[in-house]
Amino acid sequence: MSLFSGSLDASRRYALVAVERGIERVGEDGAELLYEIPGVMEAEGAFQVGERVGVPLGKQKVGGVVVGVGGTELLGDIDPLKIRMIAKRTGAMLPGPLVELAKWIAGYYVCPLGMVLGTMVPSAVKREIGRREEVVLVRGDGAAPEKMASAVRALWEKVLVLSSEARTPIALKVELGESTLRGVNKLVKLGLLREEMREVIRSRGHVVHEQAFGGDKTVTLSEEQRGVVEGILADVGAGSERAGKFGVHLLYGVTGSGKTEVYLRLIRSMLMERADASAIVLVPEIALTPQASERFSQRFADLGVAVLHSGLSASRRHSEWARVASGEARVVVGARSAVFAPVPRLGLVVVDEEHDTSYKQDQLPRYHARDVAIKRAQIEGCAVVLGSATPSLESWANAGGERHSPQRHRATEKESEGERASEKGGAGRSKYRIWKLTKRVGGGELPRIKIVDMYQERQEARQLGLRDASVLPTLRRALHATLKEGSQAILLLNRRGFATYVGCAGGAACGWVLVCDRCDARMVLHRDASLKSGELVRCHHCLSECIVPRVCPNCSRGLVRLGAGTQRVEEELRPLMEDLSLGPEALIRVDRDTMRTAQDYFDALATFASGRARLMLGTQMIAKGLDFPGVRLVGVVSADTGLNLPDFRAGERTFQLISQVSGRAGRADSRGVVIIQTMEPQNPAIVLAAEHAFERFAATEIAARRQFGLPPAARMARVVCRDEKQALVRTRAVALAEWMRAWASRHGSGAGGVKVRGPAEPPVTRIADQFRLGIELVAPRAGLVQEALRAARAEGLVKSDAKTAVDVDPVNLM
Repeated sequence: MSLFSGSLDASRRYALVAVERGIERVGEDGAELLYEIPGVMEAEGAFQVGERVGVPLGKQKVGGVVVGVGGTELLGDIDPLKIRMIAKRTGAMLPGPLVELAKWIAGYYVCPLGMVLGTMVPSAVKREIGRREEVVLVRGDGAAPEKMASAVRALWEKVLVLSSEARTPIALKVELGESTLRGVNKLVKLGLLREEMREVIRSRGHVVHEQAFGGDKTVTLSEEQRGVVEGILADVGAGSERAGKFGVHLLYGVTGSGKTEVYLRLIRSMLMERADASAIVLVPEIALTPQASERFSQRFADLGVAVLHSGLSASRRHSEWARVASGEARVVVGARSAVFAPVPRLGLVVVDEEHDTSYKQDQLPRYHARDVAIKRAQIEGCAVVLGSATPSLESWANAGGERHSPQRHRATEKESEGERASEKGGAGRSKYRIWKLTKRVGGGELPRIKIVDMYQERQEARQLGLRDASVLPTLRRALHATLKEGSQAILLLNRRGFATYVGCAGGAACGWVLVCDRCDARMVLHRDASLKSGELVRCHHCLSECIVPRVCPNCSRGLVRLGAGTQRVEEELRPLMEDLSLGPEALIRVDRDTMRTAQDYFDALATFASGRARLMLGTQMIAKGLDFPGVRLVGVVSADTGLNLPDFRAGERTFQLISQVSGRAGRADSRGVVIIQTMEPQNPAIVLAAEHAFERFAATEIAARRQFGLPPAARMARVVCRDEKQALVRTRAVALAEWMRAWASRHGSGAGGVKVRGPAEPPVTRIADQFRLGIELVAPRAGLVQEALRAARAEGLVKSDAKTAVDVDPVNLM
């Protein structure tokens, strides 16, 4: 009971609001603030949990989301005279399950609740971009007068034939076949049509290239595909009272095996089963949305398809979000943030290329869209399908995939019934169900993969006069033959720029290297024709730029430019294209430097799909999920770019990248060729990728991770302390690590407890003038890591702010 209960007005209503600011109370996930609901607003309609409002906070007005509504029982010991009023009711609404999901994210990923809720609502929706009122015409209540000009009467009779829905005057004019509004205005004047105001969202820009990628094709399911579709539908209880059962299904299918068609069939079946349900399809990159949205839009034109990603114009993003919220669009396709689509009722979630690290957000809140999708499906009681040709080892372990690896099958003559059921979709002992597509659709074969030793290739290149070439003789000959026969090729180099090293030509005698003033990292050289010098250097961490000095500032010797990026390879390949009489448009480079906007991506991919471009060179954004039937050759310019990074996932990522880009070569009518250039031709990640041996790679890698106590054999969280003063950051990091160790020792820090590692300097110690030290928490179970973080948070030692970054289940340790 409130201390002020004797003077309270019981009719007053209050709302708990999570404001979109980094406000935390010690020991709590968020700081919900109490506001009074103005009577005039309440009269417009009762406030609901999930409603977005504007509220005063200090001298500012900020946005927030209502997370609780009630009467005087919410006051507690708060003086009602000190409670401020809600200032604005925006109209945007988050469904209840999304609010529940936000609370889980706030707790699990250590982030203020208001900031999580703020992330869920796009900025365009908050700012109401494109919202306007317009005049529409509806039929009036009166009857047509007996005396009316024949032309007007004929026009009115045409109106009566139309549906009764509201239309703008211009839209009605066009539908009636009139050249002017004169006749429509006469009907308004007679009272036969009545003007009303309607709120709409006007948007600019288009969502997808119509038929730019060949569109949707009617296909017959293979036996494997049919088995997967029928098995998943049976598991979720389609056609029975169990329809909508939660479950996680891992679809492991080789590249070209028809995973997308499985998604399409599942969505159609599930949404027909539940007439009010919607589906969300996540893709990892904006670059994948045009192909995906085109195919889904054509297949589900009757259900409505919305596309959500950061590349849309603000008004278009608002418009698409509103279509989803109203139920007008029942299928949502988008990148990471589409997991927060405000569908009224969720029926199915699909996470394509579930292994991709771009699903992990690298700023607050640091959520993983795949894991958030699983939690949302659990909250809403629906199935989630994770698809990949190279599943993350976390998902593979959760599905019990290692129990079905070829190595284990050779070690045991007979597997248990539980294991066999798990692989086929039965209960087994796994968290996820695993389904396999082992063959390419249409009888196509996986590409032939050849590994070439760059050391030997460079010796041959020097003999041919190609001293500094990045595309070496074997790959160069294959590329020439492929383009000459009229086919297409893709070259992957996961490194941007022209040169990765700029230093003194004197070498060790001088030792000068061009590094970033704000980061402990080398600058990367970029060619720029708009500059007088023709080049500049850029830091890929803080984005600082400067002009390249003419000579070494230490000894006045000349400079050397070493290492190759996509820009240098593009320059190297231009003469080859000219020798084949292919113009500049036949080669397109796809990386962050050339693709400034989402529209640039879409245009480049559409150009390649049309055949106008014959060679596509790019970074990892071209490696996954794209389907271009004309591609006969894929070349990996250097498979070693990420292999030797100081990150325990380096081998896994290399395997995935090589496997994914290899899958772009060939399809049903022609077997493709893949050539991998590497300095480590015996590295297991490269060798097994060349053999299409994911299951063997996964078994070996998981065994190694288990030996060293690393995910997926354990769970991890990483706390990075940051500060401009190196001594200060070390003091804070050491104090936090010591407190964590003391807590862990009190709660059992042995094999079954929390291990604290660090503080240790990350590979890049300083970024944007911030010195960094990392502390890792590792435990057998996620719950133990969460307990440790909650305890530190309750003491005020851990909070996500400018000085501390908390990353639960990190995918990048750099």
